[in-house]
Amino acid sequence: MTEAELMRILTRGEDSRHQFKRDATNADSLAAELAALANSGGGCLLLGVADDGSISGLDAAAVRRLNQLLSNAASQHVRPPLSPVSHNVLTAQGLVMVVNVPDGLNKPYMDLQGRVWVKSGADKRHVTAREEMQRMFQRAGLLQADQVPVHNATAADIDERAFGRYFERRYGQSLDAAGLPVVQLMENLQLAQDGVPNLAGLLLFGKQPQRLLQVCQIGAVWFPGTYLGDTRYLDSENIDGTLEEQFQRGMAFIKRSLHHVQGGRGFNTLGQLEVPEEAFVELLVNALVHRDFLVSATIRLFVFTDRVEIISPGHLPDSLTPEQIRTGVSNRRNKVLAEHAAHILPYRGLGTGVPRALGAWPKIDLVDEREANQFRAVVWRVATPQVTPQVTPQVTPQVTPQVTPEVLSLLAVMQGEMKRADVQMALGLKDREHFRAVYLVPAVAGGFVEMTVPDKPQSSLQRYRLTAAGQNCLRSHASKE
Repeated sequence: MTEAELMRILTRGEDSRHQFKRDATNADSLAAELAALANSGGGCLLLGVADDGSISGLDAAAVRRLNQLLSNAASQHVRPPLSPVSHNVLTAQGLVMVVNVPDGLNKPYMDLQGRVWVKSGADKRHVTAREEMQRMFQRAGLLQADQVPVHNATAADIDERAFGRYFERRYGQSLDAAGLPVVQLMENLQLAQDGVPNLAGLLLFGKQPQRLLQVCQIGAVWFPGTYLGDTRYLDSENIDGTLEEQFQRGMAFIKRSLHHVQGGRGFNTLGQLEVPEEAFVELLVNALVHRDFLVSATIRLFVFTDRVEIISPGHLPDSLTPEQIRTGVSNRRNKVLAEHAAHILPYRGLGTGVPRALGAWPKIDLVDEREANQFRAVVWRVATPQVTPQVTPQVTPQVTPQVTPEVLSLLAVMQGEMKRADVQMALGLKDREHFRAVYLVPAVAGGFVEMTVPDKPQSSLQRYRLTAAGQNCLRSHASKE
């Protein structure tokens, strides 16, 4: 560093990369400064400079003393030891010792009391939050969240039949032929430790994973507009279960929330999804496999009229950027989970998922929100005309192809204002989810049926009634028979 470069730094003042000190006399205090810089991306400690940036200067004896103190602090008062590089800059006011501390490769660095320090602007702070500490260990490769044993989990929480099917499919051998207890086999596959299933094992083969892993699920909402804060919604679901079940139910939610286009197909066919299914497959699998399990948040799936958002807890690891993952660069955060998921989900683990999604549908934004600690994939939809019959005084409205036989059946049994359960009973349907997904939600989305309490879809007072469009649809259908 030249004197001119030094003066430019001093003019800008202290920040998270540059710390000024008039002098140093205590090895523990100096070790804390070195550890904070190494834990926070590296930086520069300037000795012989006052807090206001004015140069106090050092003489030759002070430089010799500081070099010895620096060596002692870096090697004996920081764990693991550091190797800072120092050099001296001669100025008119005296020598300034410049100590360069590189970004640490073995984070977290601690002082002799076991405290972890990081930079906080121009100051440093002691890390006390467990989540922040865990993330530092994670970045250093000392902690793999998917391999952490789940508190209170036991071998009884594992679905042995599901694990057995996976084991036989992958290794060509039944559990009986393997001759080992299930929990031992899981330990051999890094899915358990000391008889306790870890996070990967429970998410892949657990009977009820969310009993112990409450946030490891998908929160899905289908909104009628483009605004996240809208109090109205057409459908919502808390999607739990194993990773495979979450994937299947997540895809089902997406597919029933989007339009299907005929694309030249017959009248009675469901049609093609307006956005290629492959795009959602790749993005949803990535969110499930690569989410940061140290963040206490669910995966969120939002369907709007103009876009679909899949939001995964945790920003991209290390220095990975959205531009890099667009080209196939990958960094597997959950290595054990990813290794086994490649044999259960449509996941290859080669960094090809995002490029494949973009190849199927280029209108995808990838947003790494580091401050919010989340990664957001935004799939833009094609503007699709509303599924509402056109009514004019002269022309009897026609039933459009989007009015399915199921919706017509629902319209036919509507009498005044009815509860959801009463409509389902009138149709003779037992499966509530099937009724909602295939009958009720499409009828509401198409504008044929409306809620009496639209601002509170889950209200106990909620009723459903035909709209004018629904009545016209029924009349039109009756006139054709």
